[in-house]
Amino acid sequence: MCIICASIPAAAAVGAKLNANQLNKPEEQRKPIGKITGIFIGLLVVASVVYHSLRWQG
Repeated sequence: MCIICASIPAAAAVGAKLNANQLNKPEEQRKPIGKITGIFIGLLVVASVVYHSLRWQG
């Protein structure tokens, strides 16, 4: 498994842990960890697709 593909579940686990840590804070003090994690995972998936597509061609 390449480093990009391996980092996707790791990023999801870290994001879930950070999001769970914020549940004890008041609603107005919470940061949008879920949205940030989703965007980061989306970028990793796109990077993985591009990397594997270029690797397959060359």
